[in-house]
Amino acid sequence: MYTLKEYKRACKQIPTIQGKKIKIALLGDSATQLLATSIKGECILRGYNVVLWEAEYNQIEMQVMNSKSELHEFNADYTIVFQSTHKLLEKYSLTDASSQLALAEDRLAFIRLLCETIKGRIIYYNYPEIDDGVFGSYASKVQSSFIYQLYRLNYELLNLSQEYPNLFICNLAGISAKYGRNVMFDSSVYISTEMILSLDALPYVASRTADIIAATEGKFKKCLILDLDNTVWGGIVGDDGWENIQIGHGLGIGKAFTEFQQWILKLKNRGIILAICSKNDEEKAKEPFEKNPEMLLKLDDIAVFIANWENKVDNIRTIQQILNIGFDSMVFLDDNPFERNMVREHLPEITVPELPEDPGDYLEFLYSENLFETVSYSTGDKDRTKQYQVEAKRVSLLKNFTNENDFLKSLDMESEVGGFNNFNIPRVAQLSQRSNQFNLRTIRYTEAEIAAIKSNPDYIDLSFTLSDKFGDNGLICVVILKSINTNSAFIDTWLMSCRVLKRSMENFVLNAIVEYARQKGIKYIIGEYLPTPKNKMVELHYPNLGFKRMEKANTAQYILNVDDYKNKECYIKRK
Repeated sequence: MYTLKEYKRACKQIPTIQGKKIKIALLGDSATQLLATSIKGECILRGYNVVLWEAEYNQIEMQVMNSKSELHEFNADYTIVFQSTHKLLEKYSLTDASSQLALAEDRLAFIRLLCETIKGRIIYYNYPEIDDGVFGSYASKVQSSFIYQLYRLNYELLNLSQEYPNLFICNLAGISAKYGRNVMFDSSVYISTEMILSLDALPYVASRTADIIAATEGKFKKCLILDLDNTVWGGIVGDDGWENIQIGHGLGIGKAFTEFQQWILKLKNRGIILAICSKNDEEKAKEPFEKNPEMLLKLDDIAVFIANWENKVDNIRTIQQILNIGFDSMVFLDDNPFERNMVREHLPEITVPELPEDPGDYLEFLYSENLFETVSYSTGDKDRTKQYQVEAKRVSLLKNFTNENDFLKSLDMESEVGGFNNFNIPRVAQLSQRSNQFNLRTIRYTEAEIAAIKSNPDYIDLSFTLSDKFGDNGLICVVILKSINTNSAFIDTWLMSCRVLKRSMENFVLNAIVEYARQKGIKYIIGEYLPTPKNKMVELHYPNLGFKRMEKANTAQYILNVDDYKNKECYIKRK
């Protein structure tokens, strides 16, 4: 966690960060200068090129409702809105009984207006509890009580966030519940400055806000790598045996490890990939998973299992090569400080939390770290572990072939090509948010934006699945073409899951693009490569596929003459 002093220093530095500028607007009903500094500083320290505009004091409604306001002119990528519980209580206290009864609904009506008026994404802070004590515990039975209205407001905010895909709720109430109102609010500071959030609270709020921005920008954790002894269970399995490790629902430290495994399983079911990296004999390390009835985690839950006596840095590199995801997408949990420091030193991109010494404190600590922020979820995420287990089998099979083409032929690959539909729109949006390496322009889309593209006749939307003899990878590629004129189309988006690289999928996709272009009478296809720190691998994607560089373009743009195109060789059949 950074400090306010570090935030101020970061904001004063001469900007050196390259890449896309992220425009952030901040509106509040109280003094927000230090909140603005904290959010901007947090984003800069995470490597984002940020431009932040802050509205004047208590101008939320005016900025939102005036279409010519500074807010609308700024056209932010993210609009952050802080309407505080303190000011809500002040409003409540100054109104009559009928208005008090409508307090939550009035505020919700404004937030709906906010969602329908503001372009880009909205981050809205929910409301930490202030119990005014007027009704005591009886407040739950009085609909006009402040507590009742506050709880209703927070509940309905959850529903609004599902109704409006551009609305993200930052859980300020959860931060307050964790650290306490006495940490979050300092009355002496408020009285003299009109600042609601205390100086101690600002880093927590800024960090949680930046988590949402980072996830929306495609930077989030995909994999949890676990040590075993004294991390997943108590004791050392090689010494104690699988029967005597500490685990179980009874009293004692075993209970802490069982609840820790429950949390890990929830992450796995949400789509987080699980991997094991343990200094152990593999056979011994697997015995608790196979034989101990109190183990909640099973081998089927683990995508990659590595247990040997090699150093963990090299083993984690092996895990990364199998999964083919960035090191910055990984979290490593180990009870041993020496192992943690080794991984931090040699693989600095990996997140390595400093676990508490007492396993009973693991979960509370990890809850506060918010390591697995996301901006998307689909029911298909629960199958991700199985997909990576299958990928490990493919990697193993490749070792039996000296010729890569023979290996590709042996996979019996098939792809279903179609457009966007109500079933796959969530997955299409999710893939646009998750894909970083094979992503030519790295444009992120919400479900609402994908649905709008689907219904727009100026676009050609294509989705691709891939299956082989080992299993089904599901939706793995998305292409969006936009008509420029009657005979030309621009590739707005071409992204692909890194799980299917080096399988001739690029050739198959381009063959399909050209086929659809010919059906639409399109003669020229234009592609563009916009570099990011992560997509260097596709820098030569278009030239390698036969596109010609457009010399007068301001960016790296390439053109393909459809009439001259001949289908490229691939080993994938179309379903």
